Amino acid sequence: MTNFKLGRRAVIAAAVAMLGFTAPAHAEGHQVVDSIHFLIPGGAGGGWDGTARGTGEALTEAGLVGTASYENMSGGGGGKAIGYLIENAESNHGTLMVNSTPIVIRSLTGVFPQSFRDLTLIAGTIGDYAAIVVGKDSPVNSMEDLIAAYDADPDATAIGGGSVPGGMDHLVAAMVMEAAGKDALGVKYIPYDAGGKAMAALLSGEIAALSTGLSEAVDLANAGEVKIIGITSDERVEAAGDAMTMAEQGIDMTFVNWRGFFGAPGLPEEQVTAYQDALMKMYDTPEWEEVRARNGWVNIHNSGDDFKAFLEDQEKVIGDLMKKLGFL
Repeated sequence: MTNFKLGRRAVIAAAVAMLGFTAPAHAEGHQVVDSIHFLIPGGAGGGWDGTARGTGEALTEAGLVGTASYENMSGGGGGKAIGYLIENAESNHGTLMVNSTPIVIRSLTGVFPQSFRDLTLIAGTIGDYAAIVVGKDSPVNSMEDLIAAYDADPDATAIGGGSVPGGMDHLVAAMVMEAAGKDALGVKYIPYDAGGKAMAALLSGEIAALSTGLSEAVDLANAGEVKIIGITSDERVEAAGDAMTMAEQGIDMTFVNWRGFFGAPGLPEEQVTAYQDALMKMYDTPEWEEVRARNGWVNIHNSGDDFKAFLEDQEKVIGDLMKKLGFL
């Protein structure tokens, strides 16, 4: 069984201990941080974009953060934003960059020279299952249909994604096809710079299916634009109750992609702790629950040293998996 999941540190089963140095005391629900500028390494409509904006929405509406602003900086598989944050560290103490599993993948593959070790680790915050979707008018209605189409004509059954070859969406598609008994390296994968562009390609018929985050798929499915034909969760998710898991369709695999936040290198400890405090308190607010539920996210919380240990674990797990699939 292909089972690539968050480690136990990531599952929010109990309160996670904060670092010894704490931010100034605030009553529950009171403002912790004046403002946050969210740096998003991809374009509008992608998982990073949705995570940053959803987090900013919850933090501001709950009163934990005064104001939130957003900046999309696509390029280099996320490397442009990482490089910018590092090169302009002193002027970006008010910035948090969202990222996820691809920061590990793209560092391993050399897409960019930096790694999570070059940034200030704030916290992992959510998990997002993956989904395979097709256009609303597609004759494909299940993974069985997609596999049959692939068997009939692999070249005409391209799967797209909002990441580079060997990146997150490609890796998920390969894992699904391998678990279905197909040659993972034989899958025709077409990369797009962001989830929004990949979704446009699906709707135009340029690709047969799209590998994406479940949260991105849910909004489009609710709008009647796509059909979700398989999700990588252990069981069905409330936000997409009609979507069958891969396991239900005879494909024995699960997967969940973490997302979290990073600061510039050298970020003052007081600011690090304040950001961590705001994010920790966010989980107990109804504003966050509304955002989380509508996106089908899984609550996680890895803060500080726990986040570092988790990322190191993921680096090894992902590296081993990519070698197995021939990506490294």
